[in-house]
Amino acid sequence: MGEVIADVIALLGGVAVIVWGAETFAEHLASAAARLGVTSFALALLLAGAEPEELATAVAATLRDSPGIAFGDVIGANAAICLVALGVGAVVAPLPFGPRVRRYALFGLPVGAVAVASMWDGRVGRTEGAILVGLYIAYVAAIWIAERRPPALGETAELEEAHEPSRRVGRELLLVLAGLAAMVAGASLLVEGVRGLAKGDDTQARLSLTVVGFATAFELVVLAWSATRRGISDAVVAAVVGSFAYNATMTLGAAALVRPLRIADAGPIRLPAVAMFAAQPGQAGSNRPGHRRCSCVPR
Repeated sequence: MGEVIADVIALLGGVAVIVWGAETFAEHLASAAARLGVTSFALALLLAGAEPEELATAVAATLRDSPGIAFGDVIGANAAICLVALGVGAVVAPLPFGPRVRRYALFGLPVGAVAVASMWDGRVGRTEGAILVGLYIAYVAAIWIAERRPPALGETAELEEAHEPSRRVGRELLLVLAGLAAMVAGASLLVEGVRGLAKGDDTQARLSLTVVGFATAFELVVLAWSATRRGISDAVVAAVVGSFAYNATMTLGAAALVRPLRIADAGPIRLPAVAMFAAQPGQAGSNRPGHRRCSCVPR
């Protein structure tokens, strides 16, 4: 009984540390980037990528030889950001689905399909991992070329709208690094808690599909709420679509590059993987001429 309580505490503690780290990372990234003379996207990509919580958790899981957690985190987080984050944002105000977001979504469809195909047999080797990482690079490059500016992915979607840069770049950069370190430490603690509560790959995957996936996606849910309330609703949809692509490629691919992912039975992740793909934002509807809104109903 004592071990179970300790594992639950580790899981909850890991979630709390991840959320704090993600919030600190996102809050101070824009100021640090502005003072360093680079875009928020470039600094985020350099330090941790667009979705550092999921990346840290998946890599921590594969390092601890828990591939079920890595699979579950990618699938569960993507389902949570598409359904919960978009749903929360839409509760506050209609979410626009303009040309920029349409481009993200269009390019994201083959990305999601390749990710599901890679996971289908419960095995993602280093070669597949390298392909997934390369696919993310191609995704970013295609958007960058089309828009002639860096894409707004994940939490970085809101950062270009951020406040005036601080004059204390050292403090801002230190807080960004502290947030990154907290996410790594929280991910390790979270993985240990899940490993203690669920011994097999299938049970670890099921727990990760729900608890871990939602926990690592929680920062984007908060971003969706706050950004929509401040009128930056376009950033919410861009963040969700971009985050989906990042998790499906970079997060899964990086975890496989660190150590090939293999689970004995792929059954528990197949239906959730299909549901994850179906949960990508659907075709935009229209309420009136000149106004497009995101359809948050899965396809």
